[in-house]
Amino acid sequence: MIHHLRAAGVSLLLDSRGTGVPGIVHWGRDLGPLADADLVALADALVPAVSPSSIDVPIRLSLLPSFREGWSGRPALSVFRDAPIDLALELAGVEIGAGSGAVGASNVVIRLTDAAAGVTVDTEVELSAEGVLRLRHTVTNTGDSALGLAAASVVVPVPDRAAEVLDFSGLWTHERRPQRQILGQGVWSRESRHGRPGHDNAYLLAAGTPGFGFRHGEVWAAHLAWSGDGVVWAERSPLGPGTIGVGELLAAGELSIAPGGQYRSPWTVLVYSDSGLDGVSDRLHPWVRSWSTIASPRPVILNTWEAVYFDHSLERLTPLVDAAAEVGVERFVLDDGWFTGRSDDRRALGDWFVDPAAWPDGLHPLIDRVTAAGMDFGLWVEPEMVNRDSDVARAHPDWILGATDAVTWRWQNVLDLANPDAFSYVFERLDALLTEYPIAYLKWDHNRDLLGGSAHRQTTALYRLIDAVRAAHPRVEIESCASGGGRVDLGILQRTDRVWVSDTNDPLERQSIQRYTALVVPPEYLGGHLGIARAHTTGRTATLSFRLATALFGHAGIEWNIAEATAAELAGVAEWIALYKRERGLLHGGRVVRPDASDVALVCHGVVAVDGSRALFSYAALAAPSAAIPAPQRFPGLDPTRRYRVRPLELGADVFALQDAAPAWWTAGEVVLTGAVLGEVGLPMPLIAPENAVLVEFHAVDTPAH
Repeated sequence: MIHHLRAAGVSLLLDSRGTGVPGIVHWGRDLGPLADADLVALADALVPAVSPSSIDVPIRLSLLPSFREGWSGRPALSVFRDAPIDLALELAGVEIGAGSGAVGASNVVIRLTDAAAGVTVDTEVELSAEGVLRLRHTVTNTGDSALGLAAASVVVPVPDRAAEVLDFSGLWTHERRPQRQILGQGVWSRESRHGRPGHDNAYLLAAGTPGFGFRHGEVWAAHLAWSGDGVVWAERSPLGPGTIGVGELLAAGELSIAPGGQYRSPWTVLVYSDSGLDGVSDRLHPWVRSWSTIASPRPVILNTWEAVYFDHSLERLTPLVDAAAEVGVERFVLDDGWFTGRSDDRRALGDWFVDPAAWPDGLHPLIDRVTAAGMDFGLWVEPEMVNRDSDVARAHPDWILGATDAVTWRWQNVLDLANPDAFSYVFERLDALLTEYPIAYLKWDHNRDLLGGSAHRQTTALYRLIDAVRAAHPRVEIESCASGGGRVDLGILQRTDRVWVSDTNDPLERQSIQRYTALVVPPEYLGGHLGIARAHTTGRTATLSFRLATALFGHAGIEWNIAEATAAELAGVAEWIALYKRERGLLHGGRVVRPDASDVALVCHGVVAVDGSRALFSYAALAAPSAAIPAPQRFPGLDPTRRYRVRPLELGADVFALQDAAPAWWTAGEVVLTGAVLGEVGLPMPLIAPENAVLVEFHAVDTPAH
């Protein structure tokens, strides 16, 4: 049978005829309704020729391509007992039904078995109502001895025109740096061995038509929804079709399946778009929102780290609480330094008891002050790590993952959450804190890489721990903070309500980091904070307006001792918070739009309401433009049939412009134009200096014409 799954302009054709492993005939643009005879004709017509000096049957890419099938590329599945097993999988059954994810999804579950080898594989193929494709494998050991597993990856075909590859790299405070290349013959592989995705994570691998951008080109994109080690690759070969592969990266001997046991691979998330990278987000963002754990508007946060660091006391923090309440902050988060003996980052990590020296009456006086001021309270924790100089490490050295003399990272070792006693200790301490105190939010950090060969068990244990905490305290919100952006993936997002995008609050760095992180993750998850003028991580100084405009487009917060701010600065912060509260329904529910730039020094991004009634755009100069008078900025994504009142939106009073006079419409204060004109022709913008940004708001003045 040939299965045709269709949703939101996407078609997936899966050929499960015969007894072999089914294969994908087509994944891409919707082919429209096709009768069974049409499906058969298409699948048969796409059988390729048999090339000389090759296998004697046409090459066919299955869902689990292997050398037995004549596939000489990277295999999807690799298992062994005493030696590698050349699996002869046969089709044992196909089930069709509703998907396991969001409403409107459809799926196919394929069972494959090799009875002689004692291996069964169930492959789930799911297409969501938004056009998001997910695949995963479940490998069952039906034999009578342990089954070693080296790989259980997803491999899907992409057409020859998908010749350019985009993925990401980076480092601490400089995450999600894009890199592009034309894919030649061979494998372009990106592997993460950090025990978490890491700051240099490939994040999203997109293969597309050469020159694809945010608003144009065909794109086939892949993301691994997993918070441990992973691999993504693109492969082209003269001997077969082009492919994208995705899977958990397993170290040698890391995973063994006991008789009767199973391994379930992480979901691979795949998206096709015929409208560039924004089209990828147009599918992923609504899909994530369909199952999101977020249940309330994203509160404005003040986090204490860059305000006071380890200097904790009620007297030190009271002025900050008062200033936060004055400007409209809704959540006050106490960062590192609150627990016993924690005077710096070299000691006490793992001793999750409130420090009686800094807090003789516990955290109650501070929390009472916070809640009386109308804010809720959050707390920083790092449950997966431990300092050697800590009571818990001295009492339980066997809880430390790996050799106790292994190299530390930020003076930390890893607490082995797969150890039942260590797991119980961490859960009990978190449960005790959440029970004693009205904690609405945990900033859950993870500040070092793991040791090789431990990522799978640690990641699955982490998931169990978060699940246990949320089951016991369903109202608590959790942020995934892994030394900034080290653990941003769709696996952790199923269990958390926020990700800390990067440890840098430098708006110049943040403009790019947030732009690319939002390819996959919706803005309401993206923690972005207003920092002090001179950035903690780069030493760069930025205007207040640039900092405000950058931190607006995400889950907004503050990382600054605003108790020491000037009256003018506090007024600007209060104005910014008021704007955020007024517009967060738009910012966190609209479509993200990123116009392609002819000048890389000038970047524009915005959010357009789903009904097209409103929009808010940022226009920023990251460096000196290439022209004295840059081209008009286009604003795509608006309803082309509607008329919009366009107005500058002042935020902060220190925007630095280089012009003798602003554009006429800017000086007038507004202009009314159609969405078609704004998207195709655009508007001249002020000649702002590098490291400045301005905001523009759009309000439809008529009703839709359709």
